[in-house]
Amino acid sequence: MAELRRIAIVGSARIPFTRAHTGYANESNLSMLGTALGGLAEKFNLKGEKIDEVMAGAVLSHSRDFNLAREAALDAGFSPRTPGTNIQIACGTSLQAALSLGAKIATGEIDSGIAAGTDTVSDSPLVFGDTFQHRMIDLSRARIGGEKLKAFKGFSLGELVPVAPSTQEPRTGLSMGQHCELMAREWGITREDQDKLALRSHRNAAKAYDEGFHDDLVVPCAGVLKDNNVRADTSLEKMATMQPAFDKQSGKGTLTAANSTPLTDGASSVLLASEEWAKTRGLPVLAYLTLGQVAANNFAAGEGLLMAPTIAVSEMLRRSNLTFADIDFFEIHEAFAAQVLATLKAWTDIRYNKDVLGREAPLGAIDPEKINVKGSSLAYGHPFAATGARILGATAKLLATTQKRRALISVCTAGGMGVAALVEHA
Repeated sequence: MAELRRIAIVGSARIPFTRAHTGYANESNLSMLGTALGGLAEKFNLKGEKIDEVMAGAVLSHSRDFNLAREAALDAGFSPRTPGTNIQIACGTSLQAALSLGAKIATGEIDSGIAAGTDTVSDSPLVFGDTFQHRMIDLSRARIGGEKLKAFKGFSLGELVPVAPSTQEPRTGLSMGQHCELMAREWGITREDQDKLALRSHRNAAKAYDEGFHDDLVVPCAGVLKDNNVRADTSLEKMATMQPAFDKQSGKGTLTAANSTPLTDGASSVLLASEEWAKTRGLPVLAYLTLGQVAANNFAAGEGLLMAPTIAVSEMLRRSNLTFADIDFFEIHEAFAAQVLATLKAWTDIRYNKDVLGREAPLGAIDPEKINVKGSSLAYGHPFAATGARILGATAKLLATTQKRRALISVCTAGGMGVAALVEHA
């Protein structure tokens, strides 16, 4: 078998992330993803060029999005010979896409690939109940007037009420926020600590913008020039005024709009390639994607909906013979401040490490100054499928600009899953 090739991260492009129903109220998954991919094509002079595969997805998607990756690649101006593959693993979608493409690059199946994701809450699909849907199917199959009238027999106006999009887990009936409240209680995560982490995320993100870190990462879309959720002027005092968002009855709720990610619209993309492909085109290599891991847990039995990244990271480090001491930066997706804090606490817990991670000694504590140094999802927002590519692109640039050696990425997802990756300096 041929020796595995290194997976080069050439660069990334994303559109600004906006709170739902604001800047992208009239945009779609396709238009946003096409703009992000187009920005990548412009940035690296790839208009008209064939990319070996574009892999992308959306968590909230319409039936019209069935060929989303392919259509967006065509809209972006890549060669018509560029294939597109749709993928979806909730919030880990675009990071999982990068890992899948990376494996193909490593084995020589492809030389170039783009991992991407998009999501719009503003254009969420609305569906009708089963009864009305079946009526519409019967109507479409009817050939004569009598059959068409028969399709509406027993019809009531109540059937026209759409089924609202839901974030509830099918196996528990609880939303992600409600699950995270349970995690916060189990791990003793306080409201004050959650607010402090959220404040740090906003301040780090605002500083990153002031320093110009995002200047070559973000491309305009629909007149929007920058993320509109970053709050440079927020404070612990302001955050303390927020009411619980998911547990409003018990008086013990700690998750609020201030320490949870907002519903967000956006799209992001990352260009991966073999070293030879990049060199031939005179393109940079910011960093290397070296390892990845996907894991899941039994969240329905109480293991914590958003705790699977603890397992993914542990298994990935075991495979690489690395410890936390070998990592310079930790990019931990901030679905909720409580999720990050519970994850960090679990890695130091002796019983959790032994019973869940199969370790005789805990992975240990992480220096807070190494975590999300440019801010993360609490500040930028979280368009579900787009977050992984945002983090991966920013991480590659972070390593390139700081000359540090290694970064670890951890993303929690719905369904009790987690995706992790290691990125190394070029």
